[in-house]
Amino acid sequence: MPELPEVDALRDFLVGALVGHEVVRVLPVAISVLKTYDPPVTALEGRQVTAVGRYGKFLDLETDGGELHLVTHLARAGWLQWRDRLPDGPPRPGGKSPLALRVALETGEGFDLTEAGTQKRLAVYVVRDPLSVPGVARLGPDPLADDFDAARLAELLAGERRQIKGALRDQSLIAGIGNAYSDEILHAARMSPFKLASSLKPEEVRELHEALRTTLTEAVERSRGLAAGRLKAEKKSGLRVHGRTGEPCPVCGDTVREVSFSDSSLQYCPTCQTGGKPLADRRMSRLLK
Repeated sequence: MPELPEVDALRDFLVGALVGHEVVRVLPVAISVLKTYDPPVTALEGRQVTAVGRYGKFLDLETDGGELHLVTHLARAGWLQWRDRLPDGPPRPGGKSPLALRVALETGEGFDLTEAGTQKRLAVYVVRDPLSVPGVARLGPDPLADDFDAARLAELLAGERRQIKGALRDQSLIAGIGNAYSDEILHAARMSPFKLASSLKPEEVRELHEALRTTLTEAVERSRGLAAGRLKAEKKSGLRVHGRTGEPCPVCGDTVREVSFSDSSLQYCPTCQTGGKPLADRRMSRLLK
């Protein structure tokens, strides 16, 4: 799933590729991708892209100075594929193609929104105000904002009687962090993913805040300037524990372990994060005794 660093890099890329250009065609291939119908997607045609923004994991393509917005959430298996030259003729709907929506510019360039797999969650909205998109409206603060300090994080976590892993992934609490970077942040903070968020001491909150800002900032910097097609590989190459079950921890050399759930998994280092104790690999996990 694209998370804050990848979406931020996509935003940077699209600023250079889209701003100042006219949208000539918006072609939905999978109708399920459209979550709004008024205004229709055709209302974007003939308009100039004037800015590209980001709200958490949402991308916002602003046209005609903010009169109309194309907002998209790539979900778990979605992606944006830039094309220096779009194929001639309209795309064919149906079949096994991952293509969900195509946007064409007056230059012949454009991009495709694609989604792999059978669970179709990629979402596209055409709105006059991005805050009218429910997922945008409920977002918590951006963790890379200038005012997101340790005190702000402590305020958000106070009273959160749930595991810190789940709290970090809650978009209504903090915007933009998903499964991969929550694993990376907790590894950098040397913190168990099952520690109760409300139980963190002031020093632990400061360490978590430092790990959060450093992890995300470094990921953004690694991705900055890369073409859209290289961002997935860059994300994977920069991860230390997430997706690396069975490999040695790059900090201590212990074996990275995994806890599996019904639709996801987390990775962690026992030595760095849980005092050497492996976490029970079952849905209602707790430290093995």
